Amino acid sequence: MPVPKGSTIDPSRTRAAIVEAATPLLYERGLDGVGVAELCARLGVSKETLYRHFGAKDGLVQAVLEARSERVHAWMAAAVEAAGDDPAGQLGAVFDALGRWYRESAFRGCAMVNAAAQHHDEAVRALTARHLDRYLDLLTGIAARAGAPHPDTLGRQLLMLVEGATVVAAHHGAPEAAAQARDAALILLAAACHSPSAL
Repeated sequence: MPVPKGSTIDPSRTRAAIVEAATPLLYERGLDGVGVAELCARLGVSKETLYRHFGAKDGLVQAVLEARSERVHAWMAAAVEAAGDDPAGQLGAVFDALGRWYRESAFRGCAMVNAAAQHHDEAVRALTARHLDRYLDLLTGIAARAGAPHPDTLGRQLLMLVEGATVVAAHHGAPEAAAQARDAALILLAAACHSPSAL
């Protein structure tokens, strides 16, 4: 990032600015859809600056994915908190938030799952696994608060609906996937809480 004359260079701020600028580009084009030279030109930084802060493009990719995961989970936790104390309302809020995201013109599916599909390397797969684990914790917490006898099992089923809806919305042009998954999720929640043997 160009620094005005006389300014003090703050490495952490420079790094954060590069991550913020790179995030939409890598999400839109894919991790392999833009080379280092174009990436630097679009971000307004030299290769030297990129390498100094991230070691290589892979380091930038990892930083972008980590930052995106943090942002997604903060957004989802806020949606759940805003829904109040009713677990069914909290679960509905998860899918309502997803539905708003699916309708955004920039929507390209789950960046973490996309990254894992593009890069079969351990670092990216580990980041994706952590991202999904955090979703699973959120959903399992909702299941536990609802009184589901097996919240871990129900949480995993709900995660399948979240990720399945995201894939369908991204690759099948179906923004209504969130509402359909929401209906299925609420049926699962009700069944688990009223018929313990169902899970």
